[in-house]
Amino acid sequence: MRNTAERVDLSACRLCVIGNRGSGKKDGDEQVAAIRDALTGKVAELALRLTERGDQLAYLARQAVDEGFDIVLALGGDGTQAAVAGALTGTDAMMGVLPGGTFNYFARDLGVGETVEDALATLLDARVQAVDVGQIENLVFLNNVSLGAYPHILKTREGIYKRWGRSRLAAYWSVLVAMRRLRHPMRLVARVDGKERHFTTALVFVARSAYQLDSFGLDGADAIRAGNFAVLIAKARRPLPLLRSAFRLAFGLSAKDSDFDLILTDSLTIETGKRQQLIAHDGEKTRMVSPFHLQVRHGALKVLVPADGSSKTEDARA
Repeated sequence: MRNTAERVDLSACRLCVIGNRGSGKKDGDEQVAAIRDALTGKVAELALRLTERGDQLAYLARQAVDEGFDIVLALGGDGTQAAVAGALTGTDAMMGVLPGGTFNYFARDLGVGETVEDALATLLDARVQAVDVGQIENLVFLNNVSLGAYPHILKTREGIYKRWGRSRLAAYWSVLVAMRRLRHPMRLVARVDGKERHFTTALVFVARSAYQLDSFGLDGADAIRAGNFAVLIAKARRPLPLLRSAFRLAFGLSAKDSDFDLILTDSLTIETGKRQQLIAHDGEKTRMVSPFHLQVRHGALKVLVPADGSSKTEDARA
């Protein structure tokens, strides 16, 4: 992350809220009411644009940038934050984070708080900070991308949720079902600084969230804060040990460094044996064509964070 000392004068800013009604568990109308109450009369212009379609988020954010809004607030989970960030990266527009999802890793990394109310309090006394984002091909991500077992866990989980509803038991069952289908590990080549490394693995996890790695108990968080990726490649090839590694990553449980090979870099290429591969990114899924070019775009996104540098997440724990 790159720090700046520039404080934001909200009264001079046109502000647009882009929201995903399907994120999280809280009532959307209550969140909208809280946003209106907090910001009405404190900004030059306030617009709220909500959708139930996740594929519309990036379009709405680009539209807000084209219309000249100074600040675009993303209301929703990490997938929503990433979609809005992708539209704002490389522009002069500032991004605000209103966490409305389950894990909210990006909000926690920034220290803006884990609730909409805490994030609104941050917004009312904020400064601009230029932060690094990850990019795979033309897709921006904030927390992680992964290949192999994890994308298939997400895909399987969606089907189980639709049939049986959301529950912890259904989520655990999705891991077992997905792993049963992944009997053959990937053969891949990772190219870093002109050197090739060959792996046989069923799980690759490219992390950009220091908070997420800290919560998993894995090394690499300091390297992420210094502007790198932490690339974790599962060593396990047999079903049972691989299941343990994937299970830990899927549910944010404590992992083990001995489970993974670790590569620290801000740019790499990953090539798999398959021409097309299902990729998970910030909780979403996209099918992409190998090889995959990944890079950290340093200081490419302007985000609003607490002006005094304190973390609302840490304040809430105190």
